[in-house]
Amino acid sequence: MKYATFLYDGKQQSGVVVDDRVHPFDGPGELLELIEEGEHGLRTAATRALNRSVPLPLTDVGLLPPLQPPTVRDFMTFESHVAGIAQGYGDTVPAEWYTAPAFYFTNPYAVIGAHDDVPVPPGCKRFDFELEVAAVIGRAGRDLTPEQAREHIVGYTVLNDWSARDLQGREMKVKLGPAKGKDTATTLGPWLVTADELEPHRDTDGFLDLLLTVEVNGEGVGQDSLANMAWTFEEMVAYASRGTWIRPGDVLGSGTCGNGGCLAELWGRHGGLPEPPPLAPGDTVTMTVQGIGAISNTVVEGVPPVRLPHARRRH
Repeated sequence: MKYATFLYDGKQQSGVVVDDRVHPFDGPGELLELIEEGEHGLRTAATRALNRSVPLPLTDVGLLPPLQPPTVRDFMTFESHVAGIAQGYGDTVPAEWYTAPAFYFTNPYAVIGAHDDVPVPPGCKRFDFELEVAAVIGRAGRDLTPEQAREHIVGYTVLNDWSARDLQGREMKVKLGPAKGKDTATTLGPWLVTADELEPHRDTDGFLDLLLTVEVNGEGVGQDSLANMAWTFEEMVAYASRGTWIRPGDVLGSGTCGNGGCLAELWGRHGGLPEPPPLAPGDTVTMTVQGIGAISNTVVEGVPPVRLPHARRRH
């Protein structure tokens, strides 16, 4: 199944996508509410929509994020991406990266839809995309094993972790991780594909072997396989649940793929030079993931930053 959330005739609805049409659920309930009810309720609503509702052409609706996640964890599971970034600083992949699937929390309020415009973050001069796939949690749990975790993933969607690289580089020197450098937008879409749909793509090591590609203004920039992750999504879910709860709707990003999954990796491999150039207003970034779908967002002018004073020195 593919589940979408969309605007039609000024109303937000959710429904089931089949080919080039969406079958709306009856009632205004959000997709997250159905996920929280459990798999049986979700499939019952889908069956009812397919049998009773009048389908709408996808060209007539405005796709929204499939759901509004309560939390978004973004991991770093592609070694080639980490190596490319490190190379730009004359460094190598740190030994600590290999010990556990590291992640940070990003802003759930910044989630946007598959075709929404993306403003340049205030004060940013080096704007970047990041090609990822995200797993969505369907059942609550904590201290899960990877084997248990598989039953807690309801599905997958495409994720673009938009990044203000100059802001990120400055603030990470404070040793708190990225914040405003990742705060403006995260694309989720075009819909949520249930986990069972992607099982035929699972390889013998437990990874989903899906082709990921990204284009800027129609020109190919990067391409990788999701099977090149260093940890499976189930292992990531298990780590995320260690000592705490994961709950329905939580989003776990794979981290940026390698081989041109973002501009910063290419800059690192080119000696830190901005080639290809950073994103600018008018650029359109299109990401396609085999078995899931495509998202395409256009960069637009942002707003200037509100000026703040520097820190008051106290000693």
